[in-house]
Amino acid sequence: MAAPGLLARADDDGIPVRTPRLPAREAAERELSDPRYHQHDPNPIQRALDWLWDRLDELFHTAAGATPGGWIGLLTIAACVLLLLLALRLRLGAVRRTPTTRRTLFATTPRTAAEHRTAAARYATAGLWSQAIQDRMRAIVLALEERALLTPGPGRTADEAATEAGRALPRHADQLRTAARIFDDVTYGGRPGTEQAYALLTVLDTDLQHARPAPATAPARSRG
Repeated sequence: MAAPGLLARADDDGIPVRTPRLPAREAAERELSDPRYHQHDPNPIQRALDWLWDRLDELFHTAAGATPGGWIGLLTIAACVLLLLLALRLRLGAVRRTPTTRRTLFATTPRTAAEHRTAAARYATAGLWSQAIQDRMRAIVLALEERALLTPGPGRTADEAATEAGRALPRHADQLRTAARIFDDVTYGGRPGTEQAYALLTVLDTDLQHARPAPATAPARSRG
């Protein structure tokens, strides 16, 4: 029997040679560290993916073992969850994204009021009430700008335009705010336009074409 710490091997003549165990292990480690033995090893990314798939496989097997009916029960639960999500999607309708940009009245370079009126009438004839409302509101604002009752502002919102126009035309302030709210509901709130709403904006547009601004109030003179 070899002494502790020694590794027995045979030389070419068949005579046993005793090699200390520690140097033998170090020699084996040096041999195995040769790149030739590792050229087919998976790269770090592949090893990470293998580890991830192993963990997922363990997770699914654990879930299947804890679920009544095993894999069939787990698949049944997953199908029920998918059906529930589909029902909620159909019930609630399209998910509305919160706008991340300013709700400007004009999405592109503004045209003239007459051009927007023509576009609005064309949409109304086709029954596209949402688009008709949008163009009619833009025609209202541009017409006031053309009459110098509003300061041109391509980046303003419908609410801002209605508020500013309401100061120049106080008798129509409420109708202007209502028109701005209809525009926002159709453009950003996801509500469909209606013929009644479009008719309201059309009447307002016609009335504003003949409206006169409120006279400026002269400042009171202080008594000396």
